[in-house]
Amino acid sequence: MAVDSELTAAEKRLLLAFRRQRGDGTRAREYEYAPAVLAELTGTNEDAVMQAAFTLAKKGLCVVKEQRRIYYRLTPEGEEYAADALPERKALRLLLQHEGATSVEYLKHALGKRVNIAINWLLRKNWAFIDNGRVIPAVNAEPPYGADEEILQSLAEGQSELKLETKEEVITQLISRRLVVSSTRVERRIGITDAGMELLERGLSIEEEIAQLTPEIIRTWKGRRFKFKRYDVDISGREIFAAKLHPYQRILDRMRKIFTEMGFIEIKGEHVQSAFWNFDALFVPQDHPAREMQDTFYLGLKRPIDASEELIKRVKEMHEHGGPLNSSGWGGEWRREQGEELLLRTHTTAVTVKYLASHPEPPVKVFCIGRVYRRETIDPTHIPEFDQLEGIIMDRGVTFANLLGCLAVFYRKMGFPSIRFRPGYFPYTEPSVEVEVYTERGWIELGGAGIFRQEVTHPIGVKYPVLAWGLGIGRLAMISLGLSDIRDLYQPDIDWLRRAWLLPRSEK
Repeated sequence: MAVDSELTAAEKRLLLAFRRQRGDGTRAREYEYAPAVLAELTGTNEDAVMQAAFTLAKKGLCVVKEQRRIYYRLTPEGEEYAADALPERKALRLLLQHEGATSVEYLKHALGKRVNIAINWLLRKNWAFIDNGRVIPAVNAEPPYGADEEILQSLAEGQSELKLETKEEVITQLISRRLVVSSTRVERRIGITDAGMELLERGLSIEEEIAQLTPEIIRTWKGRRFKFKRYDVDISGREIFAAKLHPYQRILDRMRKIFTEMGFIEIKGEHVQSAFWNFDALFVPQDHPAREMQDTFYLGLKRPIDASEELIKRVKEMHEHGGPLNSSGWGGEWRREQGEELLLRTHTTAVTVKYLASHPEPPVKVFCIGRVYRRETIDPTHIPEFDQLEGIIMDRGVTFANLLGCLAVFYRKMGFPSIRFRPGYFPYTEPSVEVEVYTERGWIELGGAGIFRQEVTHPIGVKYPVLAWGLGIGRLAMISLGLSDIRDLYQPDIDWLRRAWLLPRSEK
């Protein structure tokens, strides 16, 4: 058994705290206390209490019990549904109000961007089925609230702990729908053993200890007695999480480093672009589906096109009849007012083609890493705003082989040795390819590339080949960091950030 002389002052204070808390001689096993309570009794902090408790536990004088508790809370989207209703319930109410089948288009108009979620869960809950493009209710009346809705209501009312006996699958489902998030908290309680109680009964005397020698102690050493604090080098220290760059930012920085080492210059551009630079200058027809409201974020504003009248005229002629080239263009009338519409850029190619128009003489080697915006339905692989890596090379004599070689070097430096190129189609490049890399999940497409068509280069005054590519960064980052959901890149998950200490694939 440990004796008085083997204990530090901190350990003795902790043992004495039990006597001060309960002085009636109750046996030790009948009570335990949280670190916060003992910290107040000893006049220290919880870290000091836990350090003393762990050393006492090794000596058989204390016990430290840990319990992991899982707490849940609603996300902003979950709070909205708890206050109103789940999308599938709102959709079912619409179906029942119309007493029968309703078109998908009507539900899309009524529910907006969440129509796909609503229809998906209508089918999964067997509340409706689809026949010839119409959604038909499978029930005659609105069903009672299910376990998922009851959980949302419980969390909305402030309950943070849930019993999982029959609801674990439902909670997992709500977490996958991004309506609920969970967090784990370790709760500790400290008790004194019978041996510790016996030591207390024999009596403890606290003697101040010296934890560090100082010049003053050394000067006054003669004739004085000191007790030095003992250290147990086997006890683990408190885990410390050092500051570091976000893993996604490290991947972006790695991309910048690779291209600058290859002799490229980084350029920037405005997030708000005119339809002229985002579409027309790239020879995208004005009736192309990508230019519709359901695919592009328009701002509802217009401004004069920031280009010379001569350039605008050449782009107009190219669209209508192919200009002086051996091209038929797209036919019809090119409308200037459509090119004046402002939008959130759908690709960073708008930045590179604008730069190329102001730098028409070779050589040009530039790249742009920036945020782009598209009206995507949010799911594990799509979000409405994401980052894109764009690049161009314009010079005398460059070829399609140079383009493939440049991309192969980039992806190998990013940690993907297996690369392949498949034929693709884009309105503004010909020939065009899609770039794929091989991962544990098989071949995954990460971007597109090609040589700018003359219909793009001629109006902006460029006479030499232009190699161009646009690569999706988010999907590449998911593979490098081992993620299955692109939304995890943007979640403020401190636990994941602390665990993500390993270097991404690109830095290994």
